[in-house]
Amino acid sequence: MNTADTSTKYLVNLLMKSYQDHAEIIKVDTKIQLNRSILIDVLDKLRCLIFPGYFGKKNISSSSVEYYAGDLLEDVTFHLSAQIARALHHRANLENIPEELIIKEGEKLCFTFLSKLPEIRELLAADVSAAFDGDPAARSKDEIISSYPGLYAIMVSRLAHVLYTLDVPLIPRILTEHAHSITGIDIHPGAVIGHHFFIDHGTGIVIGETTIIGNHVKLYQGVTLGALSTRGGQVLQDVKRHPTIEDHVTIYSGASILGGTTIVGEGVVIGSNAFVTKSVPEKTKVSVRNPELQFKTEGMSQWSHEEFRQEEFWDYVI
Repeated sequence: MNTADTSTKYLVNLLMKSYQDHAEIIKVDTKIQLNRSILIDVLDKLRCLIFPGYFGKKNISSSSVEYYAGDLLEDVTFHLSAQIARALHHRANLENIPEELIIKEGEKLCFTFLSKLPEIRELLAADVSAAFDGDPAARSKDEIISSYPGLYAIMVSRLAHVLYTLDVPLIPRILTEHAHSITGIDIHPGAVIGHHFFIDHGTGIVIGETTIIGNHVKLYQGVTLGALSTRGGQVLQDVKRHPTIEDHVTIYSGASILGGTTIVGEGVVIGSNAFVTKSVPEKTKVSVRNPELQFKTEGMSQWSHEEFRQEEFWDYVI
């Protein structure tokens, strides 16, 4: 045995010892492990069903859209029902349930989920309208559907939320974390979100599990709708930890709204970088007092922002 073989064998033995010591993070000899690649492929096909003609390799016509939808639905049903059945094995109370009953339950849940697609499409159509009406940089609704990361994250969230409410284990979180990984927008599938929801730019947004968001709400990048503390860990399961945002609220970049008892009232505007941990009455504007900006360049004394304005030294202002 050469040196390379000896080194490899040594490393394998180290890993085998680790696998034995930490068996809770290894999946072997099991047929119930979810296939993440299949789930992402299903998600792509669901997007094609929701926005036919925008995505996928096929050019479709009004005369072929029915067959197109039928083919996609058959494919999605076959794969998603099997993945849901696998996910159901992760419920603690199913150890002694016959496999054929679990498979049937997976098929039933899949059908119920897919029957909600028209309702999801209606919500997403309103979300597209909200984005177009709220973003002067948008040239068309086609641009929003084809390219806006916020709309993609919202679409995945709405799909995952239906699975979440059906009590399907694991899959909702896999879907939303996939969206999180490619958009930078982290929406827990448990969050309840009303119609005409618009995420502008979006990077760095966090929306926690027990968040409730009303209708016609607009969020900018870096907003956190989070919990005040998670030090209680699993004890806090099923506790309202995240805020409630009522209708027609706008929250600007970098703001944090925290706490399960925090309610942001209808028509509130929350300015950038605000840190809110208590309820805000309706039609209130919340802002952080701007600190005084100071500028200093080589060979000059320190100037305030207003002094620059007065002396017309704007070439020095970044």
